[in-house]
Amino acid sequence: MKIIEGFEKAKLALTRQPHEDMPEDEREDAVRKIIRNVRKRGDAALLDYTEKFDGVRLSSLEVDPKEIDRSYNELDKGLLNALEFAAERITAYHARQKKSLLREGKDSLGWLIRPLQRVGIHVPGFQAPLPSSLLMTAIPARVAGVNEIIVATPPGKSGRVSPVTLAAAKIAGIDRVFTVGGAQAVAALAYGTESVPRVDKVCGPGNIYVSLAKKIVFGDVGIDGLYGPSEVVIIADEMANAEYVAADLLAQAEHGSLPAAILLTTSRKLASDVDREIDKQLESLPRKQVITESLEDRGLIAVLSTIKEALELANIYAPEHLCLVVKDAADYIDKVQNAGCLFVGEYAVEVLVDYVAGPSHVLPTGGTARFSSPLNILDFVKLISLVQTGEEDIRQLTRSASMFAGAEGLDAHAHAAEIRLKDKGNGS
Repeated sequence: MKIIEGFEKAKLALTRQPHEDMPEDEREDAVRKIIRNVRKRGDAALLDYTEKFDGVRLSSLEVDPKEIDRSYNELDKGLLNALEFAAERITAYHARQKKSLLREGKDSLGWLIRPLQRVGIHVPGFQAPLPSSLLMTAIPARVAGVNEIIVATPPGKSGRVSPVTLAAAKIAGIDRVFTVGGAQAVAALAYGTESVPRVDKVCGPGNIYVSLAKKIVFGDVGIDGLYGPSEVVIIADEMANAEYVAADLLAQAEHGSLPAAILLTTSRKLASDVDREIDKQLESLPRKQVITESLEDRGLIAVLSTIKEALELANIYAPEHLCLVVKDAADYIDKVQNAGCLFVGEYAVEVLVDYVAGPSHVLPTGGTARFSSPLNILDFVKLISLVQTGEEDIRQLTRSASMFAGAEGLDAHAHAAEIRLKDKGNGS
């Protein structure tokens, strides 16, 4: 990996650059065309795009519930137990979050909390099925009280959805599963077709075309966020275990060529040890070529003077994952301002959050942790402001309200409040 020294050099190296592999207007034009076609032709367009992009011609879009049950019953028991274990922890985490965050206020000026009625979840396929993404998105929605959860996911070469994804759908209590992915799936969920029902919110990760589709349909439907390549920043001192740090960086790089794997350390020795350990561990990994390309393109080790400098850079970069592998790591928690998920200590392994720790692994990327949050219980509810004012409130509030209305030239607004005082014989 590339090793640099000094705060300013590291700051420059961590400056985010847009990906320019294809002009954005060209990609957006392609996605807008897909959305228009799906809105116009419905299921026929979905079937055509599935044949074009996934290489299979389907006879129907919805997965038979019997196939979902069969996939669950026939799945390897060890894998099934792992899925159910993860589901239990994800459910427990978000149930705790719900109890803490979702409290109605039903006094005179309060708020009501209502779950969304129908949510659509896009589960990407990429090179392999991603049942973890289904669990991490659907379970918070179910805990929040969403009435109906729809999954859209692309088929494999056989034309079928992966059995492990269907088993995860069964565990998460998914209501319906459709064999369609990509921008066309987002369009179907956002606007509905003959088979796919229209939802209130589209959630879940995907490639650039999925993100662009979500961006375009936002406003007609809600979205959870726009997700880009994964990223990790590890802050480590001389006490860190180089073998562990190297393994975490390799795990991050395994996602592909675009994810970022970054080490910020106060120890030149650790920087060298981690670099050597990466080369050593890399030799035994099946995805060696993918990892090597990722580390060459987006890997970085920066040697800094202090942990304070490292934290400052991390807050500027706002990574999806931030790991504190330093002495007395918990003492630095309050210094972290921008991160999707914070890992404290060498045993708080990012990979565990990817699958079984409990919080959703759907996290803000690309620096959006500066202003957005991980997927959580609040993504699946809405607030309704509650106003229960009486005669005494009218007496107290009308004069000020009338002044505002007069300043804004809205005389009927003032009249609507003042007439209530007149009816009581209390106003002019």
